[in-house]
Amino acid sequence: MSIFNQKSKFKVKTEVRTVRQAVAPKPKPRPHPSAAPPSSTTSAKSRKNGLLSAPSSRASPKPPSPYPSPRPTEASSSSGARKRRTGSSRSPASPSFSDSEDEDDDWEDSLDARKRMKRAHEAQQPSDPNRVVRHPKLWTGAGVDEADVARLPMIHASRFASLEQKCQPVLGLAPDDARVKLQYPGARHPERYELVWGKDKIDAIKDITTVVNFVASTYLVDEEADFLVNQNTGICRKLERSKNTNDGVAFKAALREYNERVLSLQRQGTIGRNLDAMHGLPRDLVAFVLDQVYDRTVAPKVDLLAKYENGTDNVYGELLHPFISDFLERTKAKSDQVFVDLGSGVGNVVLQAALEIGCESWGCEMMENACGLAEAQQKEFSARCRLWGIAPGKVHLERGDFRKNEKILSALKRADVVLVNNQAFTSQLNDNLVNMFLDLKPGCKIVSLKTFVHDNKIAENDVATSILEVEHLTYPEEYVSWTSASGTYCISTRKG
Repeated sequence: MSIFNQKSKFKVKTEVRTVRQAVAPKPKPRPHPSAAPPSSTTSAKSRKNGLLSAPSSRASPKPPSPYPSPRPTEASSSSGARKRRTGSSRSPASPSFSDSEDEDDDWEDSLDARKRMKRAHEAQQPSDPNRVVRHPKLWTGAGVDEADVARLPMIHASRFASLEQKCQPVLGLAPDDARVKLQYPGARHPERYELVWGKDKIDAIKDITTVVNFVASTYLVDEEADFLVNQNTGICRKLERSKNTNDGVAFKAALREYNERVLSLQRQGTIGRNLDAMHGLPRDLVAFVLDQVYDRTVAPKVDLLAKYENGTDNVYGELLHPFISDFLERTKAKSDQVFVDLGSGVGNVVLQAALEIGCESWGCEMMENACGLAEAQQKEFSARCRLWGIAPGKVHLERGDFRKNEKILSALKRADVVLVNNQAFTSQLNDNLVNMFLDLKPGCKIVSLKTFVHDNKIAENDVATSILEVEHLTYPEEYVSWTSASGTYCISTRKG
């Protein structure tokens, strides 16, 4: 029997705890569609109805859940992941393009929205002077090795949304004219897209315009971004107008102009200088990059995560993107620290901590299918960070039981923040974790869905009570994948 379930034989003074509620973020005004990329992750709707579904409207299995929640969940033993953004990067049920040019009247509003987004980005960026944002392999125009261009192991969007997959050309384009390339700010390697539509496929037009908007809002100062955001001649306006008027020729021309200008900025050193001046990344850019990774690796194989064993600890539950950002901020995680996720599933949280904070990030997972997808994500994550020119912290994904993995046990001794999504863990596994926490250094923060300290236990005989100081918190709605309701979690601090 677990020591958590034993009844106390001693009378002790009742512990008084302070319960604080995490304040939900205030809703932000919705910008004009042409103004800026979405600020939340791709396909929130798909995650609301199941524990893990594809990061858009892609259908995914919803097996029964052992989680005590009003919504079904899916399987595996992950400790959490991001919520996909509303305003999916994938195609809606049917394409819609307007022939109207009335958007001209709203262009000034779009510019204002872009300014608001830029200010929001600056406010989002963590205050960490030690954070290095610039990728060490940032391309600055010093030669073009076409062989190197071909070697970057990235997964192109055209692999999942193309004419070969029976998608239909959009913007009035003929099938032979649907292929385009998109330049990113960090590498010479363009991504291949096809301007097509297909149900539950990556939405090339939305993906492309989102990347362009991020370049304008994050990588360039106002004067440098004028060629993108100018209300009369800006490329963003050209892209939006050509989309609304169903003019594929104009859209492709604006995209070619963008590609050429970005390459020129790279050669001039503008991108590099601006990244050198940054010490953090906006959360919405982090979320978008991670969603690009997920859409190209996990989403096409999401059915693999539906296989799990009832009654075990191998249950897959996800903490969504805003939740992860919040606890990273609350625990004051920094780029020179160590983060460990015990039960990391497909690696979502490990990758987010590495990109958002820039810290050394570890994860351990024992389910074979989840491990395979995690490794695929790590490979694409490395390529995407190079495309964007941003340097993440070092990522280490381990296979096996985290109670026995020597590398994980060693990392725990150095850890500053530990995540344990123990929502469905057995009492025996929670007891094992408490014993593992004995090796944590004083001050280490442990984020968990359930507390390791219980009222019916005696301080003299209870390891958890003697080594952990617990803060009980409440998370808002839409913060976890197994329910849309709010709930409680804990941040425990290892006592000295």
